[in-house]
Amino acid sequence: MTAVVPPAGRSSTDRPAVRRCVGVEPDEFAARYWGARPLLTPSLPKGFDDLLTLDDVDELLSRRGLRTPFLRVAKNGAVMSSDQFTRGGGVGAEITDQVADDKVARLFDDGATVVLQGLHRLWPPLVEFAGQLGVDLGHPVQINAYITPPSSQGFSAHYDVHDVFVLQVAGQKCWRIHPPVHQDPLRSQTWDQHEAAVAERARDTPLIEETLNPGDALYLPRGYLHSATALGEVSAHLTVGVHVLTRYTLVEALLALAGRDTDLRTTLPLGIDAADPDQVAPHLAATVEALGRVLRETPAAEVARRVRDRVWHGTRPEPLSPLAQAAAVRSAATGSVVRKRTGLRHRLWTDGDRVILEVPGDELSLPASTGPALRALLSGDPKVVGELPDISAADQGVLVRRLLREGILVPCDR
Repeated sequence: MTAVVPPAGRSSTDRPAVRRCVGVEPDEFAARYWGARPLLTPSLPKGFDDLLTLDDVDELLSRRGLRTPFLRVAKNGAVMSSDQFTRGGGVGAEITDQVADDKVARLFDDGATVVLQGLHRLWPPLVEFAGQLGVDLGHPVQINAYITPPSSQGFSAHYDVHDVFVLQVAGQKCWRIHPPVHQDPLRSQTWDQHEAAVAERARDTPLIEETLNPGDALYLPRGYLHSATALGEVSAHLTVGVHVLTRYTLVEALLALAGRDTDLRTTLPLGIDAADPDQVAPHLAATVEALGRVLRETPAAEVARRVRDRVWHGTRPEPLSPLAQAAAVRSAATGSVVRKRTGLRHRLWTDGDRVILEVPGDELSLPASTGPALRALLSGDPKVVGELPDISAADQGVLVRRLLREGILVPCDR
């Protein structure tokens, strides 16, 4: 069920963020481990110091003005109320839930675990890493950091409803992994619904019991029970949560689309006793028949659009600088260099004499003559205005300024 592997070399499958999390080739990881079984990888060559350090944690807790819910604190397996580690922001800041560094210091000294949440939204190295990993996996990701005092345990045995990559940043932490009590849980099927089974399974011999050192990584599919204890020094690790798409995701999309059908929107009879199976049964049969017809007739493209929107809105592209971006819009001209915004999801297709560019939250309709230039700009490589194919330099400037304004392109150096 488990595997411990040394870091491997490169292959033609280039998924750079996945490579940072596992010690096998990405295609092997996809075939043997993804969603199926844990993978422990010791001593990844690059380590994780560029993503987060203990000094970075101190900066986040003391100088970044964090508010809840970007911080949780837990002790003895229980999450503490936020008023124990927050206070008002002071003069000019009409807020009441800013992280209080002195309170956090006392709680940490007393053995509490600090959890920095949503670092993929606020810590630059992890914003970039999460964006690339989301593209590599095709599934949205989030990143939290867990900082545990020496010889302490933050959370008791539990399972997550998403896959996780555990990246050890500092110190040592002993992990105990047990097989699932509920296979492939959905987001609504949290571990506390199986609390007794989880507690009983956690008393068994672990499937994995290993100490992670800095640079080690552990992959766990959703549902695997886990708990961890810091050893003789402060331990910090990143938990990369992967909000996997499932077949049930497709079911949800199909049901949302089924609401367009008039037969499925038909009102049930006045006076119906919904508690009486005999009264409900004929309407259920008609509903199942209509639903089956709708499911068979729903085009895959419509389902893909709904699922796509979920993924696209769940993973942000690289940040852009609003002032610099506005200046780039004004100054874009022949000789300007631009590139596609890293991590931006898009779909480009032709509809008659128009080319349609779909991006998260927007759809651009442009003349079909711009298609070759658009494809060049969306390749990801830097492009020079005036050197794009099949349209004049003046039209290239118009196109590039439009895409800069929409946040699809960003300026870059030659």
